[in-house]
Amino acid sequence: MMIRPMQESDLSTILEIEHACFPAPWAPQSFVSELRDNEYARYFCLEHEGNIIGYMGLWFILEEGHITNVAIAPGYQGMGGGEFLMRSVIDLMVKEGMERMTLEVRASNVSAQRLYERLGFVTAGVRKGYYSDNREDALIMWLDIGKE
Repeated sequence: MMIRPMQESDLSTILEIEHACFPAPWAPQSFVSELRDNEYARYFCLEHEGNIIGYMGLWFILEEGHITNVAIAPGYQGMGGGEFLMRSVIDLMVKEGMERMTLEVRASNVSAQRLYERLGFVTAGVRKGYYSDNREDALIMWLDIGKE
């Protein structure tokens, strides 16, 4: 497995994964805008044997990273790709000076919460009714990764 920066030419595959993984997927223009117009955005693809099997996006503002999305194609979930992707991106961000990362995760997504906890994230709060598709709560998780 390897990671690389996401490109607009990757978006057809990224959107397939997005639609397979999320009940309220991002629109294509959201990804295009992130890649073209958001100077804070960093987006990465996870490849296995030359095929994109996952992706991760975040905003890098000051010393903090806000993870916007992470997804692994359904046929590749549970095989360590998500952890590899996140650890790789965290390592890259540390080298760029990031000190903390945050994300929101559905309260019902226990498998993702377990992955984030293995990576050192801790729950710091709840956003009530955060998800627009069903008003589900989101857990707010933080990871300190910078200077020790």
